[in-house]
Amino acid sequence: MSKPIVFITGNAKKLEEVIQILGKSFPRQLISKKVDLPEYQGEVEEICIQKCKEGAKHIDGPILIEDTCLCFNALKGMPGPYIKWFLSAVGPEGLYKMLQGFEDKSAYAVCTFAYYSGNPQDEVKLYQGRTEGEIVDPRGPRDFGWDPCFQPTGYQQTYAEMSKDLKNSISHRGKALDALRKGDLS
Repeated sequence: MSKPIVFITGNAKKLEEVIQILGKSFPRQLISKKVDLPEYQGEVEEICIQKCKEGAKHIDGPILIEDTCLCFNALKGMPGPYIKWFLSAVGPEGLYKMLQGFEDKSAYAVCTFAYYSGNPQDEVKLYQGRTEGEIVDPRGPRDFGWDPCFQPTGYQQTYAEMSKDLKNSISHRGKALDALRKGDLS
């Protein structure tokens, strides 16, 4: 039997969502562990590879890390991988207000999972998903990040207003996990 994959996160909501999206048919056991990893700067792919390699120093075996970006087109992709810090500083209302002076409120959410088998000969594998949308005046519960201010293209609800099943079927995280599920996790 394969070793469990250790998903490095301290965010219980994120873990719950990942397990729900992967579903019971996912062939590997997923467990979580909170490890304080450095917050790297740069492009999301490089950030994920660095975080995964750092995480491997703390875990004996296969690991999975995730990085999420929220990118505003009016700000040429910012806050991008720094969304965690922007959200912490200004909240969903502040994210919406950041675009007050811009006509373009379009945005996209990107989720990247990095998987490392734990074998020194193997490379880190990346799985990515993207959802287009716009930044709106926050609506819905405020219990999961920037969900209240992100409205996916083609929908009248924000992520926060959607049922978990609907959100997970269209979200950036759902798309990335679908790629991971189809990938080679040996």
